[in-house]
Amino acid sequence: MATTIRLRQNGPYVIDDDSVRVIDWNGVEYPVERRPIALCRCGASTKKPFCDGTHSKIGFAAAEAAVGHGADSDAEDKPAT
Repeated sequence: MATTIRLRQNGPYVIDDDSVRVIDWNGVEYPVERRPIALCRCGASTKKPFCDGTHSKIGFAAAEAAVGHGADSDAEDKPAT
């Protein structure tokens, strides 16, 4: 089964796969304390590469939205406008 990465509107990348590992450019693995994994997209998290919710405090607005998103997307995960 394929790994799914969801982009939350103006929020993090969310990975819903228990087998995913997060590894830096030196090959060092980050301990994953919560599942699903939420990776920072705004750049302001104090827990990088993980999201700490700072995006909502700073008013992060994503620059792009997917074109032609599928009908099977979650109702709460709408493309940024």
